[in-house]
Amino acid sequence: MVILIGNQKGGAGKSTLTLLLANYLTESHKRKVTVLDMDYQQSVSAKYEKAKVLDNDPPYEVMAADLTHFPMMLEVLTANPDETVLIDLPGKMDDDGLIPVILSGDLILCPFNYDEFSVDSTLLFAMVAGRINNRAPTVFIPNRIKANVRYDTRQQVDKVLAGFGTVSPAIAERIDFQRVDTLHTPAIVLPAVLPVLDLLYSNYIDKGGAV
Repeated sequence: MVILIGNQKGGAGKSTLTLLLANYLTESHKRKVTVLDMDYQQSVSAKYEKAKVLDNDPPYEVMAADLTHFPMMLEVLTANPDETVLIDLPGKMDDDGLIPVILSGDLILCPFNYDEFSVDSTLLFAMVAGRINNRAPTVFIPNRIKANVRYDTRQQVDKVLAGFGTVSPAIAERIDFQRVDTLHTPAIVLPAVLPVLDLLYSNYIDKGGAV
């Protein structure tokens, strides 16, 4: 199964969500996971390399992936039907090399926030991804939601996004997310993320991407 994590907006939490999901699948469900880091900042790859320097045995592999090498890499990775491939997409959708990447997705996850710029970027991402791949369900994940902030447009935004996919429960803002790495997810953040991760697993991942 191939899961894409993407948004046009930088800072939406793509890389953190990739780590959270990879840790969850390996720790809670003993899944074999490989992460392809296509994000320009390659923060997931950096955390992975740091963990290796500290002589920790990683629970899954992270590979910095170039768009030109993607088709060959995907063929190798998906040869095992039990493999779950998570792809942290680049923050821009202006490269034709992304077309085979988006086509490969069985599930598309899009973290976003309710500010105007994030919503516009999220809609653009959803429209482009949906035109390329109308087979994979898209789940929009409200991310880094501050408890003391009133989001006046939230209901309206959720209604618009529902035309492109499903809006999941929100993940609250926690400073502890900075401590998430390729080895573990701090226990203190689990209450904030488990409802969303459990939903993704039971409704999509355990069913191979089907709704």
